[in-house]
Amino acid sequence: MDGNLELFKGKTFSGLLEDIYLNSKSKDRQIKLLIADLQPLIKNSGDATLIVPLIKEYLEASVKNDEHLVKMAAIVQRAMARPENKNNDSPLLTDDEKKQLLAAAEDMVKSDKDKKNV
Repeated sequence: MDGNLELFKGKTFSGLLEDIYLNSKSKDRQIKLLIADLQPLIKNSGDATLIVPLIKEYLEASVKNDEHLVKMAAIVQRAMARPENKNNDSPLLTDDEKKQLLAAAEDMVKSDKDKKNV
């Protein structure tokens, strides 16, 4: 498997994997800082009921973004591992995987529309 395979202009497979790793580490730091910054603002349970859902929403969005990157990396990895045989009849993705990717794409579109409407 060649990690230097260019997926699109300026982005290789190894670069994609590095992005996934760096995004994960960066988000971990950001989340810790966010919680540390918000913690002093919580004086009572009413404050917590306002702030905790914001943190939860941020975490969920972060996890979804990482999931999409990991799914994309898995597809590329499968394509790279596929034999070069032109007569290969095995599909790159199973029907279930296609449905999962389509659902993920629809979730992203819906999420973007929801953010724009807020």
